[in-house]
Amino acid sequence: MARSRENWDRLVRAALRREQLAAGRPGHARTPSGIAGSVPPSLTRSTNIDMILQAADEIQAEDPNVARILCEQAYSMAQNLDPGSEGRGVLQFKTGLMSIIKQKLAKKDGAPIDRNRDMENLWEFYQRYKRRNRVDDMQREEQRMLESGSYSANFEELGLRYAEKKKVFSTLRALVEVMETLGKDAGPDGVGKLIQEELRNIKKSDAAMAGELTPYNIVPLEAPVLSNAIGIFPEVRGAISAIRYAGHFPRLPVEISGQRDADIFDLLEYVFGFQKDNIRNQRENIVLALANAQSRLIISVEPDPDPKIDEKAVNVVFLKALDNYIKWCRYLRIRLVWNSFEAITRDRKLFMVSLYFLIWGEAANARFLPECICYIFHHMAKELDAILDHEVANIASSCETESGPASFLEKIIRPIYDTLSAEAAQNDNGRAAHSKWRNYDDFNEYFWSPACFELSWPFKDGSSFFQRPKGRKRTGKSTFVEHRTFLHLYRSFHRLWIFLVLMFQALTVIAFHNGDINLRTFKAILSVGPTFAIMNFVESCLDVLLMYGAYSTARGMAISRLVIRFFWCGLTSVAVTYLYLKVLEEMNKNNSDSTYFRIYILVVGVYAALRLVLGLLLKLPACHSLSQMSDQPFFQFFKWIYQERYYVGRGLYESLGDYCRYVLYWLVIFICKFTFAYFLQIKPLVEPTQIIIGLRFLTYSWHDLVSKHNNNALAVASLWAPVVAIYLMDIHIWYTLLSAIVGGVMGARGRLGEIRSIEMLHRRFESFPEAFVKNLVSSETKRRMPFNRQSPQVNNDAQEMNKAYAAMFSPFWNEIIKSLREEDYISNREMDLLSIPSNTGSLRLVQWPLFLLSSKILLAIDLALDCRDTQVDLWNRICKDEYMAYAVRECYYSTEKILLSLVDGEGRLWVERIFREINNSISEGSLVITLSLKKLPLVVSRFTALTGLLTRNETSEGAANAIYELYEVVTHDLLSPDLREQLDTWNILARARNEGRLFSRIQWPRDPEIKEQAKRLHLLLTVKETAANIPKNLEARRRLEFFTNSLFMDMPSAKPVSEMMPFSVFTPYYSETVLYSSSELQKENEDGISIIFYLQKIFPDEWANFLERIGRGESTGDAELQDSSSDSLELRFWASYRGQTLARTVRGMMYYRRALMLQSFLEGRSLGVVDYSRANSPPTQGFELSHEARAQADLKFTYVVSCQIYGMQKQKKAAEAADIALLLQRNEALRVAFIHVEESAGAEGKDVSKEFYSKLVKADVNGKDQEIYSIKLPGDPKLGEGKPENQNHAIIFTRGDAIQTIDMNQDNYLEEAMKMRNLLEEFRGNHGIRPPTILGVREHVFTGSVSSLAWFMSNQETSFVTLGQRVLAYPLKVRMHYGHPDVFDRIFHITRGGISKASRVINISEDIFAGFNSTLRQGNITHHEYIQVGKGRDVGLNQIALFEGKVAGGNGEQVLSRDVYRLGQLFDFFRMLSFFFTTVGYYVCTMMTVLTIYIFLYGRVYLAFSGLDEGISTQAKMLGNTALNAVLNAQFLVQIGVFTAVPMIMGFILEQGLLKAVFSFITMQLQLCSVFFTFSLGTRTHYFGRTILHGGAKYRATGRGFVVRHIKFAENYRLYSRSHFVKALEVALLLIVYIAYGYTEGGAVSFVLLTVSSWFLVISWLFAPYIFNPSGFEWQKTVEDFDDWTNWLLYKGGVGVKGENSWEFWWEEEQAHIHTLRGRILETILSIRFFMFQYGIVYKLDLTGKNTSLAIYGFSWIVLAAIVMIFKIYTFSPKKSTSFHLFMRLIQGVASLGLIAALCLVVKFTDLTIVDLFASVLAFIPTGWGMLCLAITWKKVVWTLGLWESVREFARMYDAGMGMIIFAPVAFLSWFPFMTTFQSRLLFNQAFSRGLEISLILAGNKANVEV
Repeated sequence: MARSRENWDRLVRAALRREQLAAGRPGHARTPSGIAGSVPPSLTRSTNIDMILQAADEIQAEDPNVARILCEQAYSMAQNLDPGSEGRGVLQFKTGLMSIIKQKLAKKDGAPIDRNRDMENLWEFYQRYKRRNRVDDMQREEQRMLESGSYSANFEELGLRYAEKKKVFSTLRALVEVMETLGKDAGPDGVGKLIQEELRNIKKSDAAMAGELTPYNIVPLEAPVLSNAIGIFPEVRGAISAIRYAGHFPRLPVEISGQRDADIFDLLEYVFGFQKDNIRNQRENIVLALANAQSRLIISVEPDPDPKIDEKAVNVVFLKALDNYIKWCRYLRIRLVWNSFEAITRDRKLFMVSLYFLIWGEAANARFLPECICYIFHHMAKELDAILDHEVANIASSCETESGPASFLEKIIRPIYDTLSAEAAQNDNGRAAHSKWRNYDDFNEYFWSPACFELSWPFKDGSSFFQRPKGRKRTGKSTFVEHRTFLHLYRSFHRLWIFLVLMFQALTVIAFHNGDINLRTFKAILSVGPTFAIMNFVESCLDVLLMYGAYSTARGMAISRLVIRFFWCGLTSVAVTYLYLKVLEEMNKNNSDSTYFRIYILVVGVYAALRLVLGLLLKLPACHSLSQMSDQPFFQFFKWIYQERYYVGRGLYESLGDYCRYVLYWLVIFICKFTFAYFLQIKPLVEPTQIIIGLRFLTYSWHDLVSKHNNNALAVASLWAPVVAIYLMDIHIWYTLLSAIVGGVMGARGRLGEIRSIEMLHRRFESFPEAFVKNLVSSETKRRMPFNRQSPQVNNDAQEMNKAYAAMFSPFWNEIIKSLREEDYISNREMDLLSIPSNTGSLRLVQWPLFLLSSKILLAIDLALDCRDTQVDLWNRICKDEYMAYAVRECYYSTEKILLSLVDGEGRLWVERIFREINNSISEGSLVITLSLKKLPLVVSRFTALTGLLTRNETSEGAANAIYELYEVVTHDLLSPDLREQLDTWNILARARNEGRLFSRIQWPRDPEIKEQAKRLHLLLTVKETAANIPKNLEARRRLEFFTNSLFMDMPSAKPVSEMMPFSVFTPYYSETVLYSSSELQKENEDGISIIFYLQKIFPDEWANFLERIGRGESTGDAELQDSSSDSLELRFWASYRGQTLARTVRGMMYYRRALMLQSFLEGRSLGVVDYSRANSPPTQGFELSHEARAQADLKFTYVVSCQIYGMQKQKKAAEAADIALLLQRNEALRVAFIHVEESAGAEGKDVSKEFYSKLVKADVNGKDQEIYSIKLPGDPKLGEGKPENQNHAIIFTRGDAIQTIDMNQDNYLEEAMKMRNLLEEFRGNHGIRPPTILGVREHVFTGSVSSLAWFMSNQETSFVTLGQRVLAYPLKVRMHYGHPDVFDRIFHITRGGISKASRVINISEDIFAGFNSTLRQGNITHHEYIQVGKGRDVGLNQIALFEGKVAGGNGEQVLSRDVYRLGQLFDFFRMLSFFFTTVGYYVCTMMTVLTIYIFLYGRVYLAFSGLDEGISTQAKMLGNTALNAVLNAQFLVQIGVFTAVPMIMGFILEQGLLKAVFSFITMQLQLCSVFFTFSLGTRTHYFGRTILHGGAKYRATGRGFVVRHIKFAENYRLYSRSHFVKALEVALLLIVYIAYGYTEGGAVSFVLLTVSSWFLVISWLFAPYIFNPSGFEWQKTVEDFDDWTNWLLYKGGVGVKGENSWEFWWEEEQAHIHTLRGRILETILSIRFFMFQYGIVYKLDLTGKNTSLAIYGFSWIVLAAIVMIFKIYTFSPKKSTSFHLFMRLIQGVASLGLIAALCLVVKFTDLTIVDLFASVLAFIPTGWGMLCLAITWKKVVWTLGLWESVREFARMYDAGMGMIIFAPVAFLSWFPFMTTFQSRLLFNQAFSRGLEISLILAGNKANVEV
């Protein structure tokens, strides 16, 4: 089998090379050459110019005259279509075509051309071409094959014939079109008559030509295609029949053109004016939906010439598609279009479903408004219902245009689009506040109220829905306003904050009462009542405040609820607070009267009971049905007050079992958290707090304004603040720890990691076939698979069952191994050793792969040679290794079978006698007596020689001699003397030996089974080395380990392919790398490293396998491969498959189709025709060429890549366009969707109007893009975020019931693709009270081997997408859509707004909103780990930082979103906790981790400046160090990523084992992962906080290439200056001030212990970009970086200069985020902290002594002003004062001397010391920075005052100073050569580090040579 496949592959490659050479360019299909590849898109929409020119190219050599005719006709068509050459590229095309025509005319050598004979010449050539290519015979043979069902009779011949036929038909069609055009002017006689007759014949009967060349997507509905077997499936024929136009339908006033029959879509097209291609697209969509629904019903369809679709299938499609519409009608309490489901006929159901999908298919951006589509459908369905009752169809009034014909796009969609577009224009490209414009959600929520019917039908222009913004006047929002404020965190999750505050208050009260629980303590604890009421009132105030902007348009009921809640919460807070104050009065009076206490208990008890009852009814699953059934107005009123009612978010409850599980989960967390908080945080602070409050006579060393007369309030606050900060965030720590434990236990229960090494795989291989058959083989395959032809019925014998399992397992396993070889993960030898025999032969045992059996025979012989015991003992020793026993058995039986097949006559008698004697000896237990085991090596050597001959070419004589030698050795050496004597005296044998006839004739094996056994037996006897390390490649091992491990995990059984759920894969693409070009691969960076060199060093084994695959030697260099076009192309693909490219993604996703074809082929579905025979061919040979298998796969799988700007790339002739076209040519099932833009000039040529089209293309027979659908859009589709808009325009081209979203940095594997149909069955599984709507899929990050950073990122990502999401899905039930491999319920989501949200900026993280939307709409999201998809991640620090910045910014926007608000409000309390801490709460806790350092240090600095730290420590020895240590330790562990690493370590333990987990963790620490995690902490904090404060979240292109270049110092500074460096220097300044002025009782040791986390953070934030920068400590690079840094810093630039070239422009860009008044106020408040330093330090100077007068602080400002003036004198630019040049020099000199003299005098005659001078610098630096921040914040004011230039110079000075502080240590370390080597080892693996050094040597040699 393997040999035949190799021959086939070799033949195909040879054919492709010939095609490439003929075409003159690399490729795997014919590509349009010459002018045919340059036809502008505007000319191909309505003509076939490109096809005509391609035909001209084809026949140029055969008949140049006819080629000239075709070219001239193409020019005429172009001229008629665009006479003014106004379309883009038309003029250039015409000029080029005219030039070609002139060249063709010139070749006639001046001979006159008789154009009158053109038609005759064309006709004669047409007849000649048809005869030469046997077109008529070809069609008849195709029809015969279709009728007989013998598609797969000859795979190779059929595949080649099919390609040739399509090429011939393409040329014929071009000839026919030109003949038809020329024939219009011909007379009725002569050639003209013949042409007209031929055209009539073609239209009547030549369906093949029309069918083959009519563009279609999957099902050829416009015309029959004989080569596509999809049309013969009975369910497809039944679906086509179901939509056929019936006689009782209204008569259509229009004729139906083409070869198909009229159907219901023709009526809908006429009535509503849908576009033709929308009709064609949805016609196919409905046909496939019906066909697949029918196939899943498992209703046996008998062979029937006219199959029908079952009513159940129609009902399934109907209810699924219109489910959201039905729910919408029920929510609004309006009547459905139909009276009852039972009353509506099947035809009406099909009309309704078709209408809905047609509306959706043409809705463009309105697809993001699912309830708007419901509204449109509701009214159009009513119109349709009325029209169907008429005899003649008429145009619907709602879609009728002034010109007459209907147009759905113009009348319905365009008004909606124009309104959406007008609002989108208000967002100022994402910079405007969300509250100033309506987004998609606002428009959609308009239809959540019965008031939407004010819109009327047809639309009423004056409706508020169509109201457009005018000037600054904005339109109102709907039900939610996304104000930019942190207050959303409180509003959305107020229950969490109230709970934490109440618990903190209660624990603090208990702690202050010394832990005694008595009545007094109980009364104090009841103070939580007012707190609760007040915090609820605050939340109601926020509701009122944050709804500003929606009051004019929001529903009256919503406003009423806000007002009622506001007053209700206000009154309750006042009442409860008043009552509690009275209770306190009673407590203070110590009287026995407890009246108010009783009243308070009664009020609080009633209120708590009411809240509890409402909470139970609304949140508890068991009570939910009761709350839904209760219609009492009183109850409904309180329910409405408690919880707003939306169309989404209803029924957010889970089953009681799930509810109890996640409640128990959180109860465990609460117990741990509050125990820790009480004993280690709160209780240790009680005594210090009481002491501090009691200190009355503390001396303040500064002028205190607040704390001195208020019980040292600020001192107490500085003590408690860090504790409170950690208290609020450490719940996330406990969540992380528990999730790691629970996730690990669940993973172990799910059998993850059972096979985690190649040794485990070897040991358990015997059990794989049975597990594979059980889970991955359908019943159909089991039924049809031939097990043993000699015993047709499998008995219960275990051996036979194992052989049957192995027979079913082998074709799948071998395809997996073959795919690994194609991907170059294994070599040819490894492929032979890993492949498993078919096990369908007559051999009586299971044949295992050779890698399990290698060297086992030799070891068994050694055991036999050492045998001193009985046969039983020997066999027992052999059986200790079960694979050795298998090898011995197989060797024995194979030897017998091979020998019997080779010899006849006397020789056959000898073989039979020998084996009969041996068998008798075995049965008698006397084998060691019968045979001389010492001679076994000699026998084996002789037999090995024989098998070696059999594996080569046929040489009968040599084989005969080898058998005779074997005969001699066996007879005279191996056998016992008695048996030897018997054989020698055997007359028949002796006579033949004496006459020379013995073994003289050899029957050379012809049976493929014997050949395979001979080859296998030869390897079994000759492979001496162990195969324990096969495969060697780590990735191949990982894949095989995971695949085999997954066979034992729980998964649904596989359905037959015909019954499986159909699905699509969907990939959005913009302009990323498709395929690396040769120049990109060879281009060297500044270190002399090219991509190809890098890949060769990183993947040396894969490079060697690649060279072996293409037939090159190991020493072949990549430069040599460029000489061959095919090898060059293979090299490009090899490199691209190791990057994050579209080519890798496409290859991976197309494995789905390959797997389905294999599975379908082996199932051999009967289509009512004669089945093909497999008797003489291996089971899977040619499955990729089987028409039935391909058709079945296409019926179930669709792959659409949405290349948004592909049309623009083609027009620009970009390399990406050519590469995408190449992918289309190599993958026939690949479809590319893109936006096409057509520009047309206005009347005077001034105004250019644009028309936008959504197009779908595939590759045609010529390798050119063939347009399938072209649907006009109402305008530019990009109104929101680019990626979701890109998905939205193309999603209409997807098919099936499920859709897998795949990003273009992902990969897939054939073995995983085989499990896809199991995964899809999860949609029908039991996963709670709701069926799944999103299936979560495990990811494997394949970029972990690139660098240490990539490894950190890979491990972090892997732990999240496996263990993290495992826990989120179960038991927490809050998994959302985080990654692209997830599989969506397609119909559920496309009828509810799509698979992402697209509103500008707010939906920047578009993916996760799909999960939010699915959950809010009663979806269910699960997670499954028996299948995985590859994913690439960013691999360099800058890439990672940009990615994390994008995600953090996206989470900042999520905080503001209505989705997060509703989930936070509508989830029950415990599910809300899970949701918060796994989405935005993670970033909140991250930010709190950093803020804790600031809070702690500013508190300590306050104590140091005020002098209280020494005073308090002197009088109170205990300053709460226990609590502070607990706080700081927790903060430090979070900071360095320990808690991030806990799930990671658990994942390592689970899937790698304990020792590997420990080793991996230690390795990560040695590679400074803690520095990386601390740095990432700062990235997330900065972007998350800035986004909520100022906005600015945006998509940040990270670039997904290989990081092999050095990042310049200036580039790092620009990226991290404001996010890390400034903050790190601020922390460093705080630490310096603390160590300078603070007091620590333990001295330096205590200081270090308290501040170690802060110093670690400073070092990480300042130097991580340079530690993880390739060649970051190389001296030459450091020098170059310094030059680049200074040039950038000092270059002023000019117009159009970017920030990367000039500091000034970068500085201006860095301020862009501050653009609102609110933002300026917040920045002002935050900047005030910098003035604290000066205020504190001036009172610590020796100059001021003990004076605490406020005047001293005022005098310091005078000094600062003087310093600023001096600075201005020195920086005054002489260029601006040329006339005063010398005068300024004099002033500067005098100022210098005066300054020096003044400083000397002050030091001499006052108490000012040198230390004071340094302290002053320490004071004025932060003050200057604070002033700078304020100046930037209020830029307009400063600009007006004329001070902006000075501010800029001050800012330049600060950046120069910060840069030097960072640069100095880097430069110092660069002096030491060993630092470079150390860093290379730190960053990259050993192979790359070695390559780096070699490349530097080579570069030096190159330089020497050049000199």
